[in-house]
Amino acid sequence: MKRIFIAALAALSLVSCSIVDSSEVGIKFKKFSLTDQGQLKAVPVTGWTFYNPFTTSVYTYPVFVQRVDYPAFSVTTKDAAVFSMDPVLAYQIQRDKAVDIFAKYRKSLHIIEGGYMRTCIYDAYRIVANTYTSDELMANRGEFEEKVREMLSNNLGREGFNVEEFTSQIVPPASLSAAIEAKNQAIQNALKASNQVAEAEANAKIAIAKAKGDAEAMRIKADAEAYYNKTISASLSDLIVKEDFIEKWDGKLPTVQGGNGSMLMDMSKLFK
Repeated sequence: MKRIFIAALAALSLVSCSIVDSSEVGIKFKKFSLTDQGQLKAVPVTGWTFYNPFTTSVYTYPVFVQRVDYPAFSVTTKDAAVFSMDPVLAYQIQRDKAVDIFAKYRKSLHIIEGGYMRTCIYDAYRIVANTYTSDELMANRGEFEEKVREMLSNNLGREGFNVEEFTSQIVPPASLSAAIEAKNQAIQNALKASNQVAEAEANAKIAIAKAKGDAEAMRIKADAEAYYNKTISASLSDLIVKEDFIEKWDGKLPTVQGGNGSMLMDMSKLFK
């Protein structure tokens, strides 16, 4: 019985157990042997996994989305302008490629992110940036980022990594930023001057229209006054003559008569 117990303990000491949950993919591999093709002997596992810890090991990779905020780095456009890129990558391991990833890199995700994946990102930026001038890149930033993402998705996808999200902050060189700011300021100043000219022209047109209106009103008023004076003068002139004659008449009838015996002026008409 004692020998059986000792043998059982010895057997148990040669067995380890790992639990791989649904958010991970496990890779069970032989530590010291390869396949006939020289590849790592590994198989995917899930749930409870028993193995000999001396000859076999189990490694796990998470298969949920991972997000990495990379430090900024610089790339050069085809006209030698230096841009700073500050990328953020969200990716996910393809479950059926986990064994291949481990067999090829034998590293943790953290190390793969900082090595191979960062190199892919840098190369994508470098290659695409070299097809743009600095002005073209600034004018087509959306297109530039889409091309970088497409290249990155293709390269990482072949290795078993799906790109879920990829964004970056593009920072142009200081000289280009200053030139852009100066250009924008010049546009703003020109627009402001144009608005001021338009406002001045509008005010001048209003003033001219008002002056024309005032002049037309004065002309109409002057014409009305002239017509009034002319009418009044015509109606008063005859009365003024008669009034003047009456004021100067001494009450005596004129002694001069016409050839037919009539007076030269009919005085009775002056009193009608």
